[in-house]
Amino acid sequence: QVQLVESGGGLVQPGGSLRLSCAASGRIFRIVVMGWYRQAPGKQRELVAAMTSGGSTNYADSVKGRFTISRDNAKNTVYLQMNSLKPEDTAVYYCNADILGPRGMDDYWGQGTQVTVSS
Repeated sequence: QVQLVESGGGLVQPGGSLRLSCAASGRIFRIVVMGWYRQAPGKQRELVAAMTSGGSTNYADSVKGRFTISRDNAKNTVYLQMNSLKPEDTAVYYCNADILGPRGMDDYWGQGTQVTVSS
């Protein structure tokens, strides 16, 4: 069984920074894509950023230039550096990964970490 464990959320003032981490563990042959989604109260879950094993990235327009996704493939870990945070970035952030394992490809989610941007 594969697990995704997130860390790094919290409360930050507008303009501040946070760094989220997500580590995958278990029977993993290859992580194809790792990324971050977020869900604010009353809104649908949306993609924030994602990165393939080859290094290609995809960002939501709302975070381009402020957020940076990175991966450490040796550690099966993805990071999200969030700078210039705004109140509208407040949400639960979920790690997501498409992982090739013994049973083939599967999609996995972390438990979520709260990010609150407020003065």
